[in-house]
Amino acid sequence: MPVQRIAPDLDMHYVVDEFTDPWRQSDAVLMIHGNNESGAAWFGWVPMLARRYRLVRPDMRGFGQSTPMPRKFPWTLDIVIDDYLALMDSLGIERFHLVGAKIGGVIGRAFAARHPDRVRTLTVAGSPPPIRADKETRAARVREVEEQGIEHWARRSMAGRLGKAFPKEGVEWWIKYMARTDMASEAGFAETINFSDITADVAKIKCPMLVLTTEQSGLASVEETRAWQEKVPHSELVVLPGDSFHVAATDPEPCAEALLNFLRRHSKA
Repeated sequence: MPVQRIAPDLDMHYVVDEFTDPWRQSDAVLMIHGNNESGAAWFGWVPMLARRYRLVRPDMRGFGQSTPMPRKFPWTLDIVIDDYLALMDSLGIERFHLVGAKIGGVIGRAFAARHPDRVRTLTVAGSPPPIRADKETRAARVREVEEQGIEHWARRSMAGRLGKAFPKEGVEWWIKYMARTDMASEAGFAETINFSDITADVAKIKCPMLVLTTEQSGLASVEETRAWQEKVPHSELVVLPGDSFHVAATDPEPCAEALLNFLRRHSKA
């Protein structure tokens, strides 16, 4: 099991997938998962991408098989980003393509803005607007998780996450998968990172950016998504059919295909 000591309080679990021709030099892709997930969430993307790119799929601190965080851990975007930078440094990867889903797309936008020398391209899949929700919504979200549990919250919210067309057995798998998250880690994360304001970061993104969403995403309308996407030069918006907001989970193959097309055009930039 690949694990890297990132900091005194963090052993980060990660997986590297690479099935490229050994005589060719391949770009790396860092994949940042969403809340209550792990690097395993990218399973539907790996077969299409790993033939052409070196995929790095970490478990964020507090999630998956990485070290859990205490309830009062002082979460910040910079701490999370620095974890990923330390991992990529340990792997000897200086510059890479970055892909983020859901809150991973929020982290990814801040990452690309704050470390432009490291990020070749950015892809954001099913991610919320730069600023979201008020303090009351945030408090209710944390209270629900602490009082009723992550599985209750996941089950209540899964219809919007995966949409009407997703198979029932798949819905149940995602509920159980997300419910395995450490409670203290999730409560602290949801109270802070999950409601980050990255408005100032979006305007600073300089690398090419691909944004993936669905026609009826519950996170934001296509028009609302386009409003922040167009603030980034050299950016593109791909809108897939459907009503899920976790498009990375419901449409992995169309997403991966769109990413491959995007990277073919920008890898050498």
